[in-house]
Amino acid sequence: MTGRGSPATAGDYDRGMRVAARLLVATLCASSPLLPAQQDAKTVRVFVFAGQSNMVGSDSHVADVADFPPFAHAAEPQPAVRFWYVIGREDKLRSDGWVPLQPVDGVVGPELTFAREVTARTDAPLAIVKIAAGGTTLGRDWNPDEPGGFELYPLALTTVRAALADLDRRRVKWQLEGFVWHQGENDMFDEAFRPRYGDNLANFIACWRRDLGVPGAAVLRRRAVHQDDLGHGPARADARDRGRPAAGHRRRSAGGVRPDVARRRGDRRGGGLHYHYGTLGQLEHGVDYADAYLRTIGKGAGWPALAPGRMPRAAPIDLYVLAGHRNMEGERAFVQELADVKGGRALRRDRQDIAFRYVTGGGVHRSDGWEPLGPAGLYDTFGPELSFGRALARQRGAHVAIAKFTHSGSQIVDWTPAGSAADTRNLYGAFVAFVQESIADLERRGHPVRLAGIVYHLGENDMSWGPHRRQAAKWLGELVAASRKDLALPELRWFVSQQPPTAHADVDSIDVVADLRALAAADPHLFHVEVFDPPPQRRALVLDTAGIVWLGDRLATAVLR
Repeated sequence: MTGRGSPATAGDYDRGMRVAARLLVATLCASSPLLPAQQDAKTVRVFVFAGQSNMVGSDSHVADVADFPPFAHAAEPQPAVRFWYVIGREDKLRSDGWVPLQPVDGVVGPELTFAREVTARTDAPLAIVKIAAGGTTLGRDWNPDEPGGFELYPLALTTVRAALADLDRRRVKWQLEGFVWHQGENDMFDEAFRPRYGDNLANFIACWRRDLGVPGAAVLRRRAVHQDDLGHGPARADARDRGRPAAGHRRRSAGGVRPDVARRRGDRRGGGLHYHYGTLGQLEHGVDYADAYLRTIGKGAGWPALAPGRMPRAAPIDLYVLAGHRNMEGERAFVQELADVKGGRALRRDRQDIAFRYVTGGGVHRSDGWEPLGPAGLYDTFGPELSFGRALARQRGAHVAIAKFTHSGSQIVDWTPAGSAADTRNLYGAFVAFVQESIADLERRGHPVRLAGIVYHLGENDMSWGPHRRQAAKWLGELVAASRKDLALPELRWFVSQQPPTAHADVDSIDVVADLRALAAADPHLFHVEVFDPPPQRRALVLDTAGIVWLGDRLATAVLR
């Protein structure tokens, strides 16, 4: 379920992450190392899943799972995995004991794909205890010392103890293996809770360790991302900083955790922006948790070693840099669906004649140097680089290399030199460094390199929110000008593609198409590529498999023209 390349550690490109929630994975084994415990294939490994609405699975739909081929069977019951749950606030859904793992109330929780990934790569039996309720806070509802609101911390503790006691009654040997916590947005918008978030989080971890009797528990922590929190950058940045562990609270690390996959989106029927992950986000969410855990026990998936593309020694190379947001990343284009697209089957095969390197998700996923061009995205996804590269390869002349830098969860302002108020997600420096490194590496291999162009697909979020839509052309101009200066290429070509901007009464008065046309008209080396006629799409804003293949072809046509 992972793409090729190398997983980034928690520090890699973390500055580019857009933080909307806190995610904590605390491995609750005793002070002994994790790996020896995994050699016992009979002891049940118990995981606790707790949190708010995105732990519940809000705004996801079991019926939509079939839309995502890599997860086609993820909503089916898993009889081999024990499941005990209490979900909700006023009207709680309860399993009243252990049941087979399955969706609850028609939504998709991250425990489904977590269990599927872990059981596929380990031998010991698995059990999950889940306590989750949307619209709650760490400062009040989950507060261990002064529980308020729905008093979820004592409820969670009672639930976990009851589940473990039931295993004891059944004479089932168990080990409390892990705690997975997902923090929602509510603390970030409460003036009283936000400045205390770091201390509250540290105390929360300490109380779980104390109350479950695992004082030496290792802690992994990473951030989860929403790309749809337009307008809340400063508050979220402050909450993020407050959530960093205070000195002395991070006891020992059990291994690196990817900062985020940055593919989260609300995919409610009818489209629109939202803070919830949606169906696909939840499916991927669970895989991320599983990958984090499996690396701590030495069972990470690893990455295949790939030979670089075959190019004649010292051959001149035209380098194209593909950059942008979620549709340049290709978050809803799946290799399994290529068979249904004309010419799609051939795109699944690696091209040895085109060298490819990438950094996606703002640094979450990246290649080990240059690879042959082929599907390389996380979760069996791919971007427009496949059809773009195929079209370029049909032209005679210089050899081609493609370098791709994307971040699904970004806005254009994050790419400008000035960046946004949430400075840890600013991408400009990392982007320019990536371009420079790509050129330098090819030159070290003996190739004369021409940076033939930067191909940038505009972000959809910027088209959907008035203040960003109004500034989109200005910010793009700043990005283009700065890149030319810092790369010492004053005539560097930029090809900027734009799909149909959001049509809504709130933003229709802002003619962003005219703004971008004017920007291109004033710059002989900037080309506005209007890709306004995609094939029929199932969702607003996000292109599917056929749409991504189409986009790559259209970008190549613009470049070759």
